[in-house]
Amino acid sequence: MTSTTIETASRIREDDIAISDGRHLRVLQTGEYGQPALLFLHGSGPGVTAGSNWRGVLDALGEGFHCIAPDILGFGDSSYPDPQPQGFKAQAEVRIDALFALLDTLRIEKVILVGNSMGGMYSLRMTQLRPELVAGLALMGSGGMPGLEPTPGLIKLVTYFDDPSVEAMADLLIQFVHDKQAFGDKVEEVAAERMPIVQRPWIEAGHRAMFAPEMLSFTAEDLARMDVPALVVHGRQDAIVPIESSYYLAEHLPHADLFVINECGHWTQIEQADKFAALLRTFAEGGLS
Repeated sequence: MTSTTIETASRIREDDIAISDGRHLRVLQTGEYGQPALLFLHGSGPGVTAGSNWRGVLDALGEGFHCIAPDILGFGDSSYPDPQPQGFKAQAEVRIDALFALLDTLRIEKVILVGNSMGGMYSLRMTQLRPELVAGLALMGSGGMPGLEPTPGLIKLVTYFDDPSVEAMADLLIQFVHDKQAFGDKVEEVAAERMPIVQRPWIEAGHRAMFAPEMLSFTAEDLARMDVPALVVHGRQDAIVPIESSYYLAEHLPHADLFVINECGHWTQIEQADKFAALLRTFAEGGLS
């Protein structure tokens, strides 16, 4: 494994890990190889990174797990495809190949996939492709339901680069939480933090290339074949992905538990961090025991 370590004040390690063909993924890790492994997959959106989605969760889980949270290929400080695959499915296949390469590089033989939104869809697809690798699925505000109509909040996300300003970023991100008053200042900070990433030309190119009418979805039969424990979590007031998507996933995944968290939007791991971390810890301890 080839990596360049970037020192941080946190106990979270931040590395550039080489995967293949000169590409690398920026990866946050806690714990050590040999401990039960969890792969955290962030959602889509302009300027999103593993850190902005997962730092709090990685700290909350504490000791006992090998937590792996990459900037997915084409996001944050990871390499990006050149040329960019066109369409959501094409982008997903390239990015998932890179995630498998990361797990192989890290010599991970069994893993729980923890996927937020787009990351949940990628987790489902990874389970289809390499079921022997997956010990469990934890899905948060995940898409994947066929025929799902886009919400106004999702449309705002998709069209962000029509007006790529700090103000538009803050207006977008406030849609991700239910308690907008409580998170107003934090959203402003996250918006400012994301802008240097948003201004990289390949970030906009990848964003525009990804969104297409045909999304990644899973039939009832597809889900029924995913014979692994599943934790399905959704914020009751999610304005980005309709709660019906999680109802559908929980209905058809054969070993799923569904948790709907009240007073919570799309960012369950941020807005209801303690509840989410407790659910995930309990699930992971059972799934990897």
